[in-house]
Amino acid sequence: MKKSFKWIIVILLLSGVVFTFVFLWKRQQPKPVFYDTVRVERSNIEKRTIVTGKLEPRDEVAIKAQIQGIVAEIYKEAGQSVKSGEAIAKIKVVPETQALNSAESRVRLAEYNLKNVKHIFQRDSTLFLRKVIAQEEYDKSEYQYIQAQEELSNARDNLSIVKEGVTAAAKESGNTIVRSNINGTILEIPVKVGNSVQSVGAFSEGTTIATVADMKDMLFVGKMDETEVGKLHEGMPMDLLIGALNDQRFSATLEYIAPKGTESNGAMMFEIKGAARIPDSVQVRSGYSANAEIILLSRQDVLSVPEAVVEMTKDSAYVQLITDTTTQATQRKAVEVGMSDGINLEIVSGLQEGDLLRGNQKSF
Repeated sequence: MKKSFKWIIVILLLSGVVFTFVFLWKRQQPKPVFYDTVRVERSNIEKRTIVTGKLEPRDEVAIKAQIQGIVAEIYKEAGQSVKSGEAIAKIKVVPETQALNSAESRVRLAEYNLKNVKHIFQRDSTLFLRKVIAQEEYDKSEYQYIQAQEELSNARDNLSIVKEGVTAAAKESGNTIVRSNINGTILEIPVKVGNSVQSVGAFSEGTTIATVADMKDMLFVGKMDETEVGKLHEGMPMDLLIGALNDQRFSATLEYIAPKGTESNGAMMFEIKGAARIPDSVQVRSGYSANAEIILLSRQDVLSVPEAVVEMTKDSAYVQLITDTTTQATQRKAVEVGMSDGINLEIVSGLQEGDLLRGNQKSF
């Protein structure tokens, strides 16, 4: 019994030694390494740049007050459409005391002068009919009477302008009515009823009554770094992505590149503008943020591979060409590369369409 137990212990010890030996031997054996395979294919490679900017109307007009006064009425609201010549607001003139007194005095003098000249003309008319005075004296008297009438009319018009900003004959088209200069949409009316306004003059820009813009003709306005602006030219296509419209994509055409740059955070930036083609069914607002994608370089239908499978050594490029798909045996092969879009790389020579290359190592 004791002898059998002893043999069992020996067998167990031997088994443990053998198992340990086998386990350590297997751990020392190199594990097989497997790689992804990449096929050389034809594709289009484009190098793009992204410019951040915003949408602005091409034509945005500030409607200014032409006379000094107080806003009496406002006929429109921001967001409404307006046509050229349509009334937006009305201004009530507040006359200066000195100018008003002068205008009223001029009217009184003109009335007195007319009364006096009229009396003389009526007397001369009677004398002329009786052939007491000559034709020359009668004509002179008639001219003075007409002149006095005209002077009174001018004095009254001047008084009306001082008091109301417009003559009685031109109330519908006078400066007291602020009208739009273009067809478009009212973006802003910064004044309210009762606000004082200044007229446009040599030393005054005038008060803006409203801002009107044509929202059907929009521009993308952005700034581009000097390192890439040299690759641009007018007429290049652009893709606009507007964040406020759920990143909808619209087409645009580059039409302006600033000839002079401005410094921003140590870099020279150049303003660019692109004409946006936005359907009438899509409502956009002035000031929407947008990103413009511009294709700087493009290669169509060329051999390409992922840039990650290409080994760059100084001025040379190499790939691992798979010569045996079963064992994944490879051959290091030199290739000539072209343009890259940051993901794919153009293969100019050294490979053929359909060749298999070794990619990244697989993880299990």
